[in-house]
Amino acid sequence: MPLDELRALLARHARPDWTTEIDGVLVSKIDRSEPPALSMSGTVLAVIAQGAKRLALGDRIFEYGAGQYLVASVDLPITGQFLQADPERPALGFGLTLDPSAVAEVLLAAGPGDLPPSGGGATSGIAVSDAPAALLDAVVRLLRLLDERRDRAVLAPLIKREILWRVISGEQGATVRQLGLTDSGLSHVARAVRWIREHYAQPFRVEDVARLAGMSVSAFYRNFHAVTAMSPIQFQKRIRLQEARLLLATHPNDVMGVCQRVGYDNPSQFSREYRRQFGLPPSQDAARLRHTARTPATVLP
Repeated sequence: MPLDELRALLARHARPDWTTEIDGVLVSKIDRSEPPALSMSGTVLAVIAQGAKRLALGDRIFEYGAGQYLVASVDLPITGQFLQADPERPALGFGLTLDPSAVAEVLLAAGPGDLPPSGGGATSGIAVSDAPAALLDAVVRLLRLLDERRDRAVLAPLIKREILWRVISGEQGATVRQLGLTDSGLSHVARAVRWIREHYAQPFRVEDVARLAGMSVSAFYRNFHAVTAMSPIQFQKRIRLQEARLLLATHPNDVMGVCQRVGYDNPSQFSREYRRQFGLPPSQDAARLRHTARTPATVLP
């Protein structure tokens, strides 16, 4: 069975930093469940061989377990929690970074009628499906190359391309196909997402970001929420609070400075929104962070 071999390969090649000898391929092994934690999703295909995880994106909840895959086509702020992971039966997962140029190359190679028509508008930036046997088989063959150094340089790019094709032509293909289309609704939203992330501490007018994304204000609102499950202002707030938490982990005694660095003019508002997001005021959470090692909340396990 593909899942049995996949579990064995993942367990054997797991590293603490999740990297492998194949560029863009990640392997994870998580042996404990943790409280929900915030992170960015990255743009990635994740396949679970053992265990389960729950992700929250805005008001949307995604759960996926053994034999399922998740695609994240935009780097989004998520809350993640492993539901099934312990030392006797750790969560095991495979990840492949989704590169827009690689997706575009596969789309260009497809013949007329090889792909189902895409619906109008942007799709959700995260989606979950059962993994078909052909996809699991390709993932297993790619991971086998970690034990076959001579064949790796030649065969790894071919199998990665096959994996992309299996996903692009599959149930969640519309989500991934938009990643490789320069004029898709998702690509316009991704442009806005990048701008907000790079300028998260600055106030902005939604009209200006819509113009930057090349969309009307109404279309921008509609597509942005479809992809991120948040409004642009809610997205900015989530990024600000995540950045604040990262800063407080290394500057726990500078709550006021962190508040200003992430763009808050009102310390009371910062403390109130921080507590609503993380359950504790900034100073108390900073003290907790100094003594707690958090499990990454990426879309893998």
